[in-house]
Amino acid sequence: MNPHQLFQQIQRQRVSDGAISPILDPVLNPANSQSTLVLVWPQLGDFDTLEYAWWINNSREMLNDLQIQVRAIGIGDRNAGKAFCHYTQFPEADLFLDPTAELHHHLNLYPGLQAKLPGFSPKQNSWLNLLLMCAGIGSPGTLKEVFRGYVGDRSAPQLIEAESTIKAGPLPALTGSSFDIVGTGYQRPFELATLRLRNMSEVLNNWKTYVPDVTYITQRGGTFLFDSTGELKYQHRDRGILGFAETMSNPLAFLTP
Repeated sequence: MNPHQLFQQIQRQRVSDGAISPILDPVLNPANSQSTLVLVWPQLGDFDTLEYAWWINNSREMLNDLQIQVRAIGIGDRNAGKAFCHYTQFPEADLFLDPTAELHHHLNLYPGLQAKLPGFSPKQNSWLNLLLMCAGIGSPGTLKEVFRGYVGDRSAPQLIEAESTIKAGPLPALTGSSFDIVGTGYQRPFELATLRLRNMSEVLNNWKTYVPDVTYITQRGGTFLFDSTGELKYQHRDRGILGFAETMSNPLAFLTP
C-alpha cells in the first residue's frame, strides 16, 4: 500500500472534535487543484514537532498561495493535542493522533535508537536511547544542528522580528530587537536556540500532558507531499533528532523551485 492509500484508509482521532476519521478524504476529486502536505510527527512534545509546527504557521501565506493543504499526525492523546495546538496555534482540525506510533510503523519510519540494557524496563530503555540520540548516537546530524542554533546561519532567514517578545524561561523575556545588534535578515547567533529553549520550557512544564507515554519518545517522523491526484511528489524520512527536514535552514524549501 502506498502512503497516500494508507492515509486515506487509516482512521485516527482528530483533535478538534475527537472524531475518528481518515487522515485524508478517501474520495479524490480530480477537479480540486490542491496538493496535500502530510506531516507524520514524533511525540507532540518532541523538539522536531514543535519546531516544524512553527515553520508551518510562519509559512501559511506561501502554503495558501501554492494551494497546499496540511494534515499532521502526532504521537500523543487528545489532551496532548489540545495543549500542542494551543501553544503552537496549529489548527486542531488538521491534527490527528496516533498514540502508539502504529502509523509510523506502517510507513517504516525510523523508530530511533533501540538499545536495551539488561535490568532496564522498557521505559528506562526509552529514556536511555533518547539521551544517547541527543548526544548524536543513532541520530546523525543532531549535534551539528544544535550547534547551528547557537552560532547562527547566514543561509537561513531571520526567525524573530524586532517587535516580537520571546519568553524562554529561565531566561528573562527578550525582544526580537535584542538580536539586531549582530545584524538582520538572517538567522542570528542564539536566535534559533532561544526558540528551542522556549519550546523545551513549555514541554518540561507540562511534561505529562505532552508525553503521556514515554515508550515512543525516540520515534522519528516523515514528510509526504502529494499532488491533487494522490501522486507522491516528495518525501523525507527523518534520520534523527532535529533532522525533520532535508534542509534545516529552510525546512519547506522543497515546496518551491
